[in-house]
Amino acid sequence: MNDKNFNWSLIPSFLAALEQGSLMGAARATGVSQPTLGRHIAELEQQLNVLLFERTGRGLQATPNALALAEAAQTMQTGAASFSRLACGSTASLQGLVRIAASQPVACFLLPTILASMRLALPEVTVALVVSNDVSNLLRREADIALRMVRPDQSSLIAKRIGHINVQACAHIDYLQRKGRPQQAADLVAHDLIAGDRNSDIDMGLLAQGFASQDLRFALRSDDLNAQWAALKAGLGVGFMGDYLLRAEPSVQAVLPALELPQFPVWLTVHQELQTSARIRAVYDFLATRVAQSLGASR
Repeated sequence: MNDKNFNWSLIPSFLAALEQGSLMGAARATGVSQPTLGRHIAELEQQLNVLLFERTGRGLQATPNALALAEAAQTMQTGAASFSRLACGSTASLQGLVRIAASQPVACFLLPTILASMRLALPEVTVALVVSNDVSNLLRREADIALRMVRPDQSSLIAKRIGHINVQACAHIDYLQRKGRPQQAADLVAHDLIAGDRNSDIDMGLLAQGFASQDLRFALRSDDLNAQWAALKAGLGVGFMGDYLLRAEPSVQAVLPALELPQFPVWLTVHQELQTSARIRAVYDFLATRVAQSLGASR
C-alpha cells in the first residue's frame, strides 16, 4: 500500500461499522447511506489487503485485523477533530453555531426555558441541540458542549459538576384518585409501575430495598424517558422521574418521599481546546449558571 495514495476519508466509515456492528447501525450513526458505507469498507479492505469484517446474517463481525487497527484509526479521527477544533476555536467572535448535546428529558423539558433566556443574552449564537446519550460525540466534533449524567473519562475533555438530579416516585392525580396513594414502599406491589426496559437502574434500586421483579407489576417498560413521562402524565401508573420534571407539571405528584432512589450528578462537559473560542466559552458559562439554578429550584 502506498501511504501517499491512502484514502483517509474511509476511516470514519470503518469506525462507525466497528462501533455499531452493522451497516444499518453505522448508517444511522453517520447519516451516510448503507451502500456508500459498504463501498467504503470494501475499498479500505482492498487498500489494506486485509479482511476487516465477516459479513453475517446478523451484521458485521470484526476480524482480529479490524480490532488491531481500531486504536490507530481512532487516533487518526481524534487528530482530525482536533485540527477542526483548533481552526474553529481561533476566533473571538460570539457569532456562530454551538452544538449542545443532552439526554431526551433534559433537552425537551429542562433546557428550553434556559435556551430562551440565552437567546436574549447571546443573540448572535445559533444553537444546534443534539439529543443523545453518547459521551463520545464531543471527541468526534458532533457536539461542542454536553450535559451528561456520568463524568467522561477522556483526558481531553473538561467536566464540571453543576448539580444533580434526584429521581422521584410520582404519579398523575387521576391515577392516584383511581388507585389510591401509596403510603409506604411496600404499597408499590399493589400499583402499576412505569420503568426502563433494558435500563435497569430503577429495578436495581428497588431490588436493594427488598423488592424482587416478580413481586412488582409493570404497566410499561421503555428506555425512552419521554415515552415514560408521557405515559405517566396519561395516568398509566407510578413512574420514577427526575425531580425537575415535576416542578413544571403540577398534575403529577410526588409519592413516597422516603423511598431511596438513584441520584444522578449533572456534568457540563467541553473539549479543552474549545476554551479558546469566546463563543463556546460564553455558552458554557451561561449553561453552568442557569442549569445549576434550575436544578436547585426543583428541590
